[in-house]
Amino acid sequence: MVTPPSLRERTRRAVHAEITETAMRLFAQNGFDATTVDQIAAAAGISRRSFFHYFGSKEDLVLGDTDALGESVRAALEARPAPESAWTAIRAAFLTLQSTENTSAERLALAGMYHDAPSLRARHLEKHLRWQALLAPEVQRRLGLPDSVTPDPRARAFVAAALACLDAAVDAWYESSGAADPAQLFDEAIATLRA
Repeated sequence: MVTPPSLRERTRRAVHAEITETAMRLFAQNGFDATTVDQIAAAAGISRRSFFHYFGSKEDLVLGDTDALGESVRAALEARPAPESAWTAIRAAFLTLQSTENTSAERLALAGMYHDAPSLRARHLEKHLRWQALLAPEVQRRLGLPDSVTPDPRARAFVAAALACLDAAVDAWYESSGAADPAQLFDEAIATLRA
């Protein structure tokens, strides 16, 4: 039996969602880089300090909890059937990133922010480096490479390439105004690497 969240946790989630909604509205009006934390806090009716109680930075507000997302991808990757190839397994693990919480228009707006805001791009690349270290051990096992204390460079390169294909697919999906199929775009990018 699942225990329902406490009143405190439900309140925290509601405030978190309200700040996010306010920020997204401001980002849409003014652009990500032109919107300040102080503007978000004022529009949400909270202090700057309260903002940082919920989010580590303005970028974290958009990117979400990248460490938790990385852990969910790692868990999904490790849960794939043992004989599955590394490419098939990582593709399936990446599917866990598809948000069912946001509408297509909201996902498109987020992709536009990633595409246009240099500070978000930089934070996104930091996430990739953390995810390489997180996902490489399982990829290394699936590639049949020997165990090592630190991930084999070939496994890290594999994860980096898969993440680059994912980014290329999301960018192409954004550039198509959401008309293209991101999974197909990812598959096409991977097929090019494997050719």
